[in-house]
Order: sequence, then C-alpha cells, then structure tokens
Amino acid sequence: MTEDMPILSTSTGLHESLALLTSQLHPDANHKEDLVFLKDVFSEKSLGYLMKIHERLNHYVKYSPTPVLHSASCLAEDLVEELQNGPLEDDERELLHLLSTPHLKAVLSAHDIVAQKKFDPVLPPLPEDLDDDIEEESVKIVRLVKNKEPLGATIRKDEATGAVIVARIMRGGAADRSGLVNVGDELREVNGHLITHKRPDEISHILSQSQGSITLKIIPAVTDEDKLRESKVFLRALFDYTPYEDKATPCQEAGLPFRKRNILQVVCQEDATWWQAKRVGDCNLRAGLIPSTQFQERRLRYRMKMGSLPAAAPLKAPLYDHSEREDCESKAALNGKDVVSPKSKTAPAFCGHAFLWESYSASLRRSFRLKKERQSAPAEAADPKHTEFLIYEEVTQYVPRPSERPRLIVLIGSLGARINELKQKVIAENPRRYGLAVPHTTRTRRSYEREGVEYHFISKAAFEADIQNRKFIEYGEYKDNLYGTSLESINRVLNQNKVCLLDVQPEALKTLRTAEFKPYVIFVRPRIHDGQGKSFGSSSSLSVGLTEEDLVEMSQSAERMEECYGHWVDYVLVKEDLSSAVAELQRALERAQTDPQWVPVSWVRR
Repeated sequence: MTEDMPILSTSTGLHESLALLTSQLHPDANHKEDLVFLKDVFSEKSLGYLMKIHERLNHYVKYSPTPVLHSASCLAEDLVEELQNGPLEDDERELLHLLSTPHLKAVLSAHDIVAQKKFDPVLPPLPEDLDDDIEEESVKIVRLVKNKEPLGATIRKDEATGAVIVARIMRGGAADRSGLVNVGDELREVNGHLITHKRPDEISHILSQSQGSITLKIIPAVTDEDKLRESKVFLRALFDYTPYEDKATPCQEAGLPFRKRNILQVVCQEDATWWQAKRVGDCNLRAGLIPSTQFQERRLRYRMKMGSLPAAAPLKAPLYDHSEREDCESKAALNGKDVVSPKSKTAPAFCGHAFLWESYSASLRRSFRLKKERQSAPAEAADPKHTEFLIYEEVTQYVPRPSERPRLIVLIGSLGARINELKQKVIAENPRRYGLAVPHTTRTRRSYEREGVEYHFISKAAFEADIQNRKFIEYGEYKDNLYGTSLESINRVLNQNKVCLLDVQPEALKTLRTAEFKPYVIFVRPRIHDGQGKSFGSSSSLSVGLTEEDLVEMSQSAERMEECYGHWVDYVLVKEDLSSAVAELQRALERAQTDPQWVPVSWVRR
C-alpha cells in the first residue's frame, strides 16, 4: 500500500471512499496475496451497488421523505394491463416482465402499506352468537402469531363460575409482547372453539399444538391491571431445579430450569407461590416460573417433617493431602488427625519421588479409614422449625475498586487436590502481590523458626482467651498444642494491599462471608482417571500408587463437597496438572480483583 494515503472528509461517500481505497492497493512482495484479495473484494460490482444504495437511503432519511404515491401497486397493475393490450418493444417487454415478478409486487405492496400507515391487523368479523348478557364492547378478539414457542400464558379454572381465567402472563412471551392479553381476562374461544367446558390441561394442549395465527375471544378483566414492571431483584440459586420433575408446577413447559450458582433475575413476584424469572446471560427473552422462597421452604419443611427429605451428610472427610503440606501440624490440629510433620526426622522435607508417592498413598488410605469411622456415628435429628434451607440468595454486581482492600481468596479442596502446592507456587512467582495468613500456636518455637513467619507463638492462656473472644476462624489441638488461624492474621495481609490466599475448612466460610472480606471462593478438585481411562472428574500421573478404591473415594469426596458447600463457590478449578492449574488459578485471581462479580447484597448495601 502506498505511503501517501488519500485524505477522506466526513462528506466523502462510502462508494467514493471505496473507490479511493481500491486505487491505493498496490501489491508488494511481502503482502501480495492479501492485497490482491482485498482489491478483488473492493472491486466487486455488487459491493459497489450496495454502497450506492446505502448512500441513497441515508440521503432520504436525512430529509425525512414523504411518499409520492399511496397506491404504487394499483399504478403498476394499470400499467401491466395497458402493456398487455398492444405490441411491445424490447424495453416494454422487459418492463412488463419486471412488473409481473412476485418480488417487485411484494415491494410495491409493502410501500403502499407504509405510505398509508395501515399497520393494524385485519380482524375477523365480530361473532354474532354472543351471550345476551355481555355487552358488545366488552368482547375482545385477539389474533396472535405464534411459532414453535409457547404462548407465554397460564390459565386457571374459576371454581365458582367455571370460567377459564388467564392466571399469569410470562414476561417476553408471545402474549406479553402483544400487549393484548392481561391477567384476569376470561378466555372464551380458541380458534373458534368454545372452551368454557374444557379442562385447563385440554385448553393448554390446544394452545401448545396451535401454530401460526391463533384467534382468541376474550372477556377483558373488570379492572385493568398495570403492566408488570421489570424487577431489579437478582438471586443466586442455591439448589438445582428441574420443572419436569416438579408435580406442583402449574405448567411444566413454562417452568425455568436452573442449576446451583445460576444467577436469576426475578421479573415478577406478585404470585406468592410462583415467581417469574430469567437466567442472567440467557439469550431467551421469555421468563419462566420458579418456586418462590416461601413456597419452596414450606414444602421442604413438610418433606422433612414427613421424613421424605434426605438429609445431607456432614462433610467430615479430610480435605487435603497431609504429606505435601508445610503447615501440616496446624492442619492436623484443625482436623483432629494424627499425621507426620515433614520437618520431623521420619518425614524429611526433601525426599525421592518413590517415597513421596508411598507417603501420599498411605496418608490418603489412612484418611479414608478415619473418614469411615467418623461417618459411622449416628447423625442428630434435624429440627424442621430451626433448619435454614438453601434456596436463594439475593445478590448484586460488585466492581472492585483500586482504593479498596483486595478481596480475600478462600481455597477449598477435596481429597487429592493438593491446594498447598498451588498456593505456594503462586506466591513464589509474585510474593509482592500475594501473601499467607500466618497461624498461631502454643507450642515452643524451634531454633530455625521466626516469630510471625512460620507461626505466631503465644501462651496457652492467651490462645484460650482469643478463642473466647472469637478471634479465630478455625482452631484445634495436636499433640497437646493448640493451633489456629486468626482474623487478625488475615487482616494483616490485606492491610498491606496484598491478596491473601487462605486455605481453610469449608465450615469457616460461615465466618468469612462478610462485607469486610468479600471472599472469592475457589473450589479445587482433581481430575481423576481410573485404570480404564474413565474420568471421575488429576491427571493420570496422580493415579500412580493409588488403588481404584482410593480414586473412587477421591471422586466421592469432591461430589460431597460440591453438594455441601457448592452454593458458596465462585469458581471451580479442575486440576489436571500443576502447571496448567497454576496458570488457571492466576487468571482466576486476577479476575476476582478486577472484573464485576455477583456478591450478596448485604456486602454492598449498608
């Protein structure tokens, strides 16, 4: 391309600009193929015609043109009739052919409709067999165009009168878009068929099977209701919902399926039992029905009372790999497990791969045994009156600001996730950006340890006082020594404008989910493959030295954690291998501090 480009002003037309650009395309040795391609495209006649048409349309729009004639179709028909009555020259024959084509006839017809502003549909004549007690002006004939989508309305039977009433209008559906059907309207006929004595399911079947134009005879509601205003309420779903499995839904086709952690925009809450909602990010404009909080809680309490609601087993299985953790003493205390410290003589910090895998496998199997022993204890019966059910959580979008402290990052993981190696790798690559909360302990400081680096060393009396003052988010005892992670140690990292990476038991989230920390929760789970290559959900190298039973237990551990704590999770990281997992974790950490995130409204509104 030449160095001296033509100067284009705002008045230069598209067609002229295209011609100028085409004239400047001179192939050189480096970009010959690309420039030849561009020149061929820009030189295409059809593109030039389109540019001219675009310029003409812009010209007419600018001056707000008015139609010269309101009956171009009639004029064309008269001209065709006149041409057919005599001998034709070549030009006249071509004109007759053009005027006879269906495409041009359609264009002229559209021109006349626009020119005459006849946009209203042609309604059928008013039925003559109306009831005597119904005034003529109270009957409304509505014609809707419906394709494969649902009509977007539900109906109910009035028990006293037997009338078929429009119960609700689904936002974004065909009925809602028309603006002609309202809640409370009485439905008399569908496509000329009287429906007064039909059951609601029969009427719904007629409506669902009808395609194209549907004509409804409607008796408008006595009082006109205001149109529904779109709500600004957003909810995070804390459970999975499938309408086709819910026998209580008034219309399964109108139900909105959703998964745990989906964000729902509630557009109508007028019905105390069934709300209308959309999934945020869903391209479907039509709202669907979801159970209201009150209704869902009421039936869950009833199911619990009747003993038909399966209670979720508490997750007491070990959630990390002891052999690879540098702070395994404190974690052992927090989980009540007897493990070997890597700093002790029996487990050196640096050892061969064979010892690492043997230690990992033995530790994992020991964890499984501990888990089985603990799950054998009978669970206490839940009291339905005081149970908090996981239904919805009201959320809003939060955009982190540079002036604020970084969001706390909470890492939770299932068996085999080996969170510590991920955490240490991220901090080692950027120690100025990321930091760890230093735990507290009552044990004696060793010669190589530094106060405030490996641990904060305090007396047992001071530790117990801090427990009473609720200064720890988690704590435990190991070999007669107390260990714990304090809120102060987390704040110390955040106040340095560092991102604090916290590895805790999931139960600690109940304490941490506050406006002060605004935690971003990442669930790390390994991708597990069995001997046949089947994926349970870490790379195949993780399977070395582990039995099939171990792999199944690891997979079940991830499933239980998802079931018990998945509603608090912002991001799920499936660990395939260390390098890719570290890269994915780093990306997630950056997004958590910069991108808009859905958080509980209580974190933002004060």
